[in-house]
Amino acid sequence: MTARIGIKRVYEPASPEDGKRILVERLWPRGIRKDALEADGWQKEVAPSPELRKWYAHRVERWPEFVRRYRAELDANADAWQPLLAAARKGRLTLLYSARDVEHNSAVVLRDYLAERMRRGGNR
Repeated sequence: MTARIGIKRVYEPASPEDGKRILVERLWPRGIRKDALEADGWQKEVAPSPELRKWYAHRVERWPEFVRRYRAELDANADAWQPLLAAARKGRLTLLYSARDVEHNSAVVLRDYLAERMRRGGNR
């Protein structure tokens, strides 16, 4: 099921295999004009809170705690991620992010979180 949900840096070119492309960052990516990003939407409400983002500061040693805290935020904010889950159930969904670290970023956590919910078959 996870093959239905992908992640991709906003700086990589779009491809037909991406399916629906949604930016899942709270802040607009640096260096990209709004009319240049090939995205079907911007779901900033699903991104980590400003406080959590600032606390994490892309410090890999904080990754496990970041994952725990971000998942708790997602648990408390189903209205933000349910449209993404619905889109993934209809077809391919690509979550767009801007972080340099391709293994330790919020899109990785969100992809896994959504994939778990798809496997469960419910909305929660």
